[in-house]
Amino acid sequence: MKKIISLLFLFLPILAGCQEKKKPATRLTMDELIEINRQLVNDDDARIKTYIDEKKLQMQRTETGMWYNIQSKKKTPTAATGQIISLKYNVSLLDGTACYASDKKNPRTFRIGQGGVESGLEEAALMLRKGDKATFIMPPHLAYGLTGDNNRIPPRATIIYEVEVLDVRER
Repeated sequence: MKKIISLLFLFLPILAGCQEKKKPATRLTMDELIEINRQLVNDDDARIKTYIDEKKLQMQRTETGMWYNIQSKKKTPTAATGQIISLKYNVSLLDGTACYASDKKNPRTFRIGQGGVESGLEEAALMLRKGDKATFIMPPHLAYGLTGDNNRIPPRATIIYEVEVLDVRER
């Protein structure tokens, strides 16, 4: 037994030396993180442009990177911050996978500017009038971001919102 213990003490330093030494984790600088984010946004925009070209869609782009096409029926003022908007909607992924939908009995209703919805939907609402039908393509940073919604929308997903404005009101 003493021989086995002696052998272990002889080989233990050798075995310990064979282990690969781990390098300390390096932290990215703020500039490096900004550049990575900029590249992700550019990649998302290129993917959306390719989709629009392949589908031969007529869409415009906002400053934030959301793409849209609005069919207006009326020339009334667009919705404003603080107003309540009700939308009939379909949400899908860029590959066509359906995620969520509503009907007239179950519209999505929210007060504009109060949060609680995707930032892209807040931006979209300010472009709409009662009766409008529209399509919005939202890159991840305007939709569900890095995490998705932990349900039907995966992380970093670009989503397509097809909406019809059922109502815009003060209260």
